[in-house]
Amino acid sequence: MPCTTLLVGKKASYDGSTLMARNEDSGGTRFTAKKFIVVPPEEQPRHYKSVISGVEIELPEEPLRYTAMPNALPDEGIWGAAGVNAANVAMTATETITSNARVQGADPLVKEGIGEEDLVTLVLPYIRSAREGVERLGSLLERYGTYEMNGIGFQDVNEIWWLETIGGHHWVAKRVPDEGYVVMPNQQGIDFFDLADAFGEKREHLCSADLLDFIAGNHLDRTVRGEGETFAGDRAFDLRAAFGSSADADRCYNTPRAWYMLRCLNPTSYVWDGPEADFGPEDDDLPWSMIPERLITVEDVKYVLSSHYQGTPYDPYGRYGDLSACGKYRPIGINRNNFLSLTQLRPYAPAACMAVEWVAMGSNAFNAFVPFYTNVGRTPEYFANTAATVSTESFYWTNRLIGALADAHHAVCRTHIERYQNRVSGRGHALLGRFDSELPAEDGSAFLERANDEIGAMAREETEDVLGKVLYEASLKMKNGFNREDG
Repeated sequence: MPCTTLLVGKKASYDGSTLMARNEDSGGTRFTAKKFIVVPPEEQPRHYKSVISGVEIELPEEPLRYTAMPNALPDEGIWGAAGVNAANVAMTATETITSNARVQGADPLVKEGIGEEDLVTLVLPYIRSAREGVERLGSLLERYGTYEMNGIGFQDVNEIWWLETIGGHHWVAKRVPDEGYVVMPNQQGIDFFDLADAFGEKREHLCSADLLDFIAGNHLDRTVRGEGETFAGDRAFDLRAAFGSSADADRCYNTPRAWYMLRCLNPTSYVWDGPEADFGPEDDDLPWSMIPERLITVEDVKYVLSSHYQGTPYDPYGRYGDLSACGKYRPIGINRNNFLSLTQLRPYAPAACMAVEWVAMGSNAFNAFVPFYTNVGRTPEYFANTAATVSTESFYWTNRLIGALADAHHAVCRTHIERYQNRVSGRGHALLGRFDSELPAEDGSAFLERANDEIGAMAREETEDVLGKVLYEASLKMKNGFNREDG
C-alpha cells in the first residue's frame, strides 16, 4: 500500500526511546477501515493461508501475544500492519517501494509468494529482537518469494532495522544509526550499503546470502570505474542506483515527501528552497538518513507524517500569493490515510510498560495521536470495534467524518483541529506519566488495560468534542444558508 515511514534511533529521540512510525494509505480511490487489536496466542493461526496469493505456510508453536492494526473487514486478508509483541519487539509492514526493470528481469516477482497482507502475522509473533525479525523475514523471502516490492521496519529498545525486498527472492537490511533518523516514501530508499560488513561482521548490514553473485551476474552495479576495475563487493555500494527507480512518477509522488520531512527535521542544515537549493523536492540523491538538528519528539513525528507541505508553495490548502504550484506534489497527510502508528520503546520504563503504541486513524491532517500500552490482553472497544457501517461509536469512522468536514472548510476548522491534536497529545503524555508511576508489581497487564480504557475515554471525549465543532462550522457554510440578517 502507499505509505510514508519515519525511523528514529535512540540517540536522536527526545527521551532515548527508539521510535518507528508509518502511515498506511489506501490505494487508488479506496478507503480501508482499520482497527487496533491484540492477538493472543490462541488466536494466532498455526497453518496460514494467504487470501491474495494462496500461499500456505506452517507456523511455529508458542507464538507471542502482539498488537496489530488489521483491516476491519477480512475480505482481503489480515493486513496486520504494525504492532508490538510480548517481548517488546515491534514491526511495521509494509511500505510498498519501487524497483527497476533490470531487477525485475533478474529476479521476477512471485505471484504465489508472500506480501503485505501476510508479513506481520508470519513474523512478529516469533521474534525477540529486531535483528531476529530481519533474519526470519529474510528466510521466508528466500523460500517463498514475494509478489511485490516492500520495505519493512523492525525495532527493539536498542535498535531499528530497515529491510527492503529486491526482486522476487532477494533482500537487504540496514541498521538505522543510533544518532540519526530515516525517511521513507514509497520508493527504494537505502543509498549506500557496506557489502563488506554484510558478508563479514554483519554489524549494521544484512542481505541475501547470494547477493554478490546476484549483482555481478546480472550486471546491476552502476558504479563508473576506471579501466580494468570490476565489481568486487565495494564497501560503499550504491544500492539505490542498482536496485531503485528514478521515474517521473517518483518526482511528483515520492521524493517530495522525503524532501519535506528532511526539511522539517533539518531546517538550517541545508538550503531546501529556490534555485540555489542543496536539495530540492525532485532530487534523486536525498540522504536516506540524517542527524537531526534537535532531538525528535512524538509530536515531531506526528507533524511530519501528517504534513501537506505547509510553508511551501505546494500546500493544497494555500490561500495567498502565487497558487499555481498548490497540489503539485502528493502530500504525506492525505485523504487516503488509513492509520498512523508510532511504536515507542522506552529504555527508562519497566519491561511491563516499556512499549507504547501511539495510534491515529483517518486523514492525518485532521486526526490526533493517542498512546496505548501494548502489554495488554485487549484494547479499548472504541478503537477495536471498527465495522463496515459508518458510526461515531468507532474512532476510525469518527475521524473519517472529522476529516471530510474539516477539509472542505479548512480555513475555519484548522484552529479547532490544532487544539484537538494538542489536547489529546498533552493529556496522553500526562496519563502515561501517571500510570507509569502507579504500575503495580503484580497484575500489571490488568492495570494497563484499565489505563488504556481511561486513555481511550479521554480520546473519545476530545474526538466527539471536535466533531461537534467542525460540524457546526460546516453547517454555517452550507450553500442553502439563509436567515433574516442576510438582508
